[in-house]
Amino acid sequence: MAYGTSSRENLDFLIHFTVLADMNAGKSTSFHSNIDPKGILIAFGVIACWSISLVYLLSIDIQWNSPITYLLILIQMHLYTGLFITAHDAMHGLVSSNKIVNNVIGVFAALLFSFNFYWKLFPKHHEHHRFVATDKDPDYHHSDRFFPWYFSFIKQYLSIWQFLLMALTFNVLKLFIHVDNLILYWMLPAVLSTFQLFYFGTYLPHKGENDNKHHSTTQSKNHFWAFLSCYFFGYHYEHHDSPGTPWWRLWREKEKMNS
Repeated sequence: MAYGTSSRENLDFLIHFTVLADMNAGKSTSFHSNIDPKGILIAFGVIACWSISLVYLLSIDIQWNSPITYLLILIQMHLYTGLFITAHDAMHGLVSSNKIVNNVIGVFAALLFSFNFYWKLFPKHHEHHRFVATDKDPDYHHSDRFFPWYFSFIKQYLSIWQFLLMALTFNVLKLFIHVDNLILYWMLPAVLSTFQLFYFGTYLPHKGENDNKHHSTTQSKNHFWAFLSCYFFGYHYEHHDSPGTPWWRLWREKEKMNS
């Protein structure tokens, strides 16, 4: 391993185990023993919907002149976002009370999303919660400009291994699947999903000066739009205020805030 990269990797490794130690000591609001068993069913449901949809979309003839083609891209984008949100809930220990099962599902969901590495995401996400809107927050950018912030955000999580694995997988799959289908329904929705996640889950909630304790804003109450836009993560203040609440119950936190 090159010395130039090992220091950051070692830091991430230490942060990961520090977070786990804090969880075991009861210092985190994330891992709980009373996790709703529906969490694992919902996680499997999201993964199943993504998988079934992708298999179907990779097998169809593309109708370039049909608006349904582009609607299907958006649906698959939303399902990719669901994969990431599932991995995110696993990072908070909300998929299963069994930590091994919880983390296996998190690893699997992250890998399905363009080979994201769960144990790279894990420490960075907890850094975001601990140091929100500071220089130690990997998701934060001092500029409120969309694209500089987006590229800074993406750079935190991408690795050369993802590109290599995607390239390898693409070249294997194209032996059996039409290239247009691979690009339109496997690759493009994943890229679009990063914009969805960033815009609704980072940029809108954290841009500007927010003087509240979580340095976050929140969407106005509209549960249908909150789900459609980013699995309720527009209710971002509520997520930071209650990180032990799974995505599918964030609407309840919104109701509490508004009551």
